[in-house]
Amino acid sequence: MFGNSNLKFMLVLILTVMMILAFTVTGCAPDEVPVDPDDPDAPEEEAAPDRVSIRWNTADVGSYGYSVASLMVEELNRELPDHFVVTIHPFPATGAGMKAAMEGDGDIAYTADVGMTQVYAEEAAYSHDEWPARDDDNLLVHSFYAYPMETSLAVHVNNADQFNSWSDFDGEPVFFTPAGFMNWLNMGRIFDALDIEFNHTEIDSGMVADALSDGSIVGAAIYTTAGLSLPTYLREAEMRMADEFYAVSPNDEEIAQLEAAGLSVVEIDATVPFSTDVGTDTYKAVPILFAYNVMAHTPAEFVKMKLEIFEAAADRLAEYEPGFGPLANDFVGMQVSGIRANPDIPVHEGMAQFLEDRGAWDDSWTRVGE
Repeated sequence: MFGNSNLKFMLVLILTVMMILAFTVTGCAPDEVPVDPDDPDAPEEEAAPDRVSIRWNTADVGSYGYSVASLMVEELNRELPDHFVVTIHPFPATGAGMKAAMEGDGDIAYTADVGMTQVYAEEAAYSHDEWPARDDDNLLVHSFYAYPMETSLAVHVNNADQFNSWSDFDGEPVFFTPAGFMNWLNMGRIFDALDIEFNHTEIDSGMVADALSDGSIVGAAIYTTAGLSLPTYLREAEMRMADEFYAVSPNDEEIAQLEAAGLSVVEIDATVPFSTDVGTDTYKAVPILFAYNVMAHTPAEFVKMKLEIFEAAADRLAEYEPGFGPLANDFVGMQVSGIRANPDIPVHEGMAQFLEDRGAWDDSWTRVGE
């Protein structure tokens, strides 16, 4: 027979097993009462927020826009609430990613002030004739401006003596960056302002050095970010053409024409972005302001948080990539500059709230839906 101590031990063991079984079957802790789902007075369980997927369209994987978008998306996914997830979607060109977003395949698109201007003016590739799928009620809106880029031209050293101004490229075969890129659009408006023929020759961006060396093209557009960084494919071209890649500036008369057309001309210190000799210590370029703008349907909560996260991380982003330097120096000012470049384009509600919080909202601007 069991002694008293053994009997007590067995009773405790049996009771413990029964409590564990009860918890396993009901899913409740031993001191909890199961909720009857048919009981109208039963407390409602708080529903988990729906998972919101944000598709971030950018240019191809060799572009500057793609590489820095990777940094920004990593920052967002680390800081955003768990119900948001942001993914990168590369497209052959910036314009292709913009159109995809406006056709429903994306929420954010890599763009620039010149691209936003053309979209709303229904010009070139964004006209109804060239873009039958265009829907005037579904266009990108202001939401985030990230960095300036500066566009110029370069030739092979063997042709350097023949190209002393941008008018010397009149009608000549030139690779103006991949067709649809914002710098490609920028070069198009530059040539329009100078009243010279824009003769674009499309090649694989990785073939710039070969095409310049064998004469397939006489020139190539070059661009920097904040006067500091080159895109991957131009860095590779420069290294393959060490001391054979020469920058060409507009002359004084052309600078006056460009400024009369409303375009700015800036001076770039060639020794900063380039690591080899490009025939000059400085050259002239025309800047544009790049953005990662959103569709109007993108949640305002996300857009505002995106701006707040990037504002807080601006110094860290500038450490990773020098092109973010101007953003770190004046985050709010860059957003204001982007809107002012196209003041008639609607501003996303999330951006409007962010600027209001910082006393930077201008009542002359239009919110989405107004």
